[in-house]
Amino acid sequence: MPPNDLTLATASELAELVRAKSVSPVEVTAHFLDRIAAHDGELNAFITVAAEEAMAQAHRAEEAVIAGEPLGPLHGVPIGIKDLDATKGLRTTYGSMLMRDFVPDHDEIAVERIRAAGAIIVGKTNTPDYGWKGTTENLLTGPCANPWDTTRTSGGSSGGSASAVAAHLVPIANGSDAGGSIRIPSSYCGVYGIKPTYGRVPRLLPPGAWRPLSQGGPLASNVRDAAVLLSVLAGPDPRDPTSIRSVPPSYEDALADLSLGGLRIAWSPAMDDQPVDPEVRDATAAAARAFEALGAAVDEAAPDVTTSDAVWMYATLSLTGLVARLGPTIDEGKADMMPPRLLEWVSEAIAWPATRHAEALGKLEWHRRRFDDFFESYDLLLLPTMATTAFPIEQNPRSIDGRSVHPSWGFTPFCHHANLTGRPAASIPCGFDADGLPIGLQIVGQLGDEVTVLRASAAYEAAHPWAGRQPAKFP
Repeated sequence: MPPNDLTLATASELAELVRAKSVSPVEVTAHFLDRIAAHDGELNAFITVAAEEAMAQAHRAEEAVIAGEPLGPLHGVPIGIKDLDATKGLRTTYGSMLMRDFVPDHDEIAVERIRAAGAIIVGKTNTPDYGWKGTTENLLTGPCANPWDTTRTSGGSSGGSASAVAAHLVPIANGSDAGGSIRIPSSYCGVYGIKPTYGRVPRLLPPGAWRPLSQGGPLASNVRDAAVLLSVLAGPDPRDPTSIRSVPPSYEDALADLSLGGLRIAWSPAMDDQPVDPEVRDATAAAARAFEALGAAVDEAAPDVTTSDAVWMYATLSLTGLVARLGPTIDEGKADMMPPRLLEWVSEAIAWPATRHAEALGKLEWHRRRFDDFFESYDLLLLPTMATTAFPIEQNPRSIDGRSVHPSWGFTPFCHHANLTGRPAASIPCGFDADGLPIGLQIVGQLGDEVTVLRASAAYEAAHPWAGRQPAKFP
């Protein structure tokens, strides 16, 4: 196949070509490794590139095709794995100097399932230390750049995965999302990402690590690929006590019917009056109106919650989890291997009284109840994914639309809610600003109902396709 055809092929298309013996896993893997070698110097989307291991996997995948063996849904398709997920025999750094030479003796559950699906792991994608923030910079490898403008942030903490998919360094990647970490970079890099319901994708998280917030999920150039990867990742596992016990449906099969007639959708341009960039507000409002043309009923409405409460709960739960993981590091005299701001936050959280954590859990119950009450009237909630488009690297905005915001979370006031309530939520590209930077629309669903989120996403994608749009610097 011509190289450009491989570059722009979706993961689903590549898997079909491999099954039809129209292209070999070796050819496909070599092509994307060449793209990584040519372009990742500008992007820093990968912390570790596993070229030798990937080609060995590709040769084994080719032998399976020739032998007529059963093939998985992603057989021969290259994939990037977020470097928060353990990969047996392949360096896993968690984006941290503390773990720069760590090689696990086991795979994360998601990685086990990705290997079983036949995908070819080409490397580990960039992330901030332990996924601690919504942009991707660390002391180990430096910042990850946005393919649409390499002076801009990719978002985080799955920034490397989103950047790699947007630049077609891989056709698909995985990520994790504890406070927007799939949706933030999906919005900023112009790709599709979905955080499933809490417990849908099991994980081998250590005690305290991002529970009860984090979920693994896919990042892709299109909704169908994300659905295929989510079907690979989802399903119960007894090693994770939070794992949902029911077997999920085939998410790809759920896309056969894209009719949205009878769907009840709420749209909120700013939740509790959070500042939003006017270009983002206009693009997401137009996207919300588009769902009416697709047959859904759309009201302007939002749950009765406040962003300040959500951020306080999120900070309390996430930072006490980081204390469990990183507190001993400070005691061991390794604090200089942590980013100064992370060290400051963890040190502050160590001093919090236990009553703060207890209060956060109490507030969390009410937060979830208010969302439950709201979703008795609606199937989906639409929001801007982000309050801005991608900003210059390490220059978090301090004001948006003329109003002061907190630099740590003001650019992402809408993502925490889905993590706190456990709900599925996706970000789908819905336009570009005047500088050509992508804008994302967030779609939040009922608990356990990834199907409706994916179906609505695919219906919008079909009516307003962005396939074929790619960053000019990475043809």
